[in-house]
Amino acid sequence: MGTIADSSLWERARRVLPGGVSSPVRSFRSVGGEPFFSDHGEGAFLYDISGRRYVDYVLSWGPLILGHAHPEVVEAVERAAGSGLTFGTPAPAEVELAELLVELVPSVEMVRFVSSGTEATMSAVRLARGATGRDRILKFDGCYHGHADSFLVKAGSGVATLGLPDSPGVPSALSALTSSVPFNDLEAVESVFGRFPGEIAAVIVEPVMGNVGLIEPAEGFLSGLRELTRAQGSLLVFDEVMTGFRVALGGAQERYGVDPDLTTLGKVVGGGLPVAALGGRRAIMEQLAPTGPVYQAGTLSGNPLGMAAGLAQLRVLERDRPHERLESLTGELVDGIVRAATERGLPVSGVHVGSMWGVFFTEGPVTDYAGAKQTDTEFFSTYFRECLKRGVFFAPSPFEAGFMSTAHRREHVEMTLNAVGESMDAALEG
Repeated sequence: MGTIADSSLWERARRVLPGGVSSPVRSFRSVGGEPFFSDHGEGAFLYDISGRRYVDYVLSWGPLILGHAHPEVVEAVERAAGSGLTFGTPAPAEVELAELLVELVPSVEMVRFVSSGTEATMSAVRLARGATGRDRILKFDGCYHGHADSFLVKAGSGVATLGLPDSPGVPSALSALTSSVPFNDLEAVESVFGRFPGEIAAVIVEPVMGNVGLIEPAEGFLSGLRELTRAQGSLLVFDEVMTGFRVALGGAQERYGVDPDLTTLGKVVGGGLPVAALGGRRAIMEQLAPTGPVYQAGTLSGNPLGMAAGLAQLRVLERDRPHERLESLTGELVDGIVRAATERGLPVSGVHVGSMWGVFFTEGPVTDYAGAKQTDTEFFSTYFRECLKRGVFFAPSPFEAGFMSTAHRREHVEMTLNAVGESMDAALEG
């Protein structure tokens, strides 16, 4: 996996960055070997510093729905940079992007921009607590809502990948205010409401789980959450950092017909730059300072480069409406991987929703975190390394979703499936 140039840079990185990386999911710790260092991306491909090319299904962990270096996004960023990198005052692009989000996302009436998904979700919880006067939140096992203290209880993403317990550094008094139950289990949700009547400020959920692989909501699960929270006076928060604009133009709430009280957005909304947003009903959003008492702030929130990138990307999606083609192509990829595994006698379960997808090497269907943990992680590690040798870059973890972009074509999927078959054979022989 690593070249001499990569290894030299890797040694330098480990001397100055914890684990050699700026985010744990990039470390390859769970799959073995050293991560490659990227030089540039182009369309469906990522190129490392040695010039090797990979068909990319990580896509910077989801933001690049148009592929790498889409010319309209790049041009928009270059044009914005020429006018200044940050102002510290309101700017027109903030208003334009906020208006577009209100237009596209069914439940959103007002928007507050931030710089990361973690900022969006932790602000959503603070706002929910302030608006309801309650302290407790409810989340779901394996859902990952960023690394804020309230969320590192039975979390997914890098926490699941690295097999870490609930993180040290989180005060027990704070984590005690977070209840976590299995995804797709409405009875467990009802039980928590029964134990803590009048105490739960919000239920926060990834409407499609993307941080333990990909898990779909069962029929009636999201609508059941809507009914329960409304009856209990709690807020429903959809974490659409991953699903926003990917599973449908209006996100999971459009796809499943369920309107939450608050929505967090990230990844696609920033076009590849660090942009996220919190949105929701006007009466709740106006509880944020300066119109309300719930304080939240950020020096670089609404950064002009990020606003330009997000606007350009979302306008392309709004104009081209690629979601049907993306979903079809994503289905071809998942079906091909499942077919290849089945032909070789491997237990396998695969699913896709919009341009998000996941494959577990275990018998399916997988409906919650406990089921996802049954995947064959040892086989996956070897399979991942073999795919990488053949120029296919999947997420370096069995507990992450994969992504498709508009730059991917059928020939890229065919190339990938050829590599998948060879990689499975090599992994089985090894």
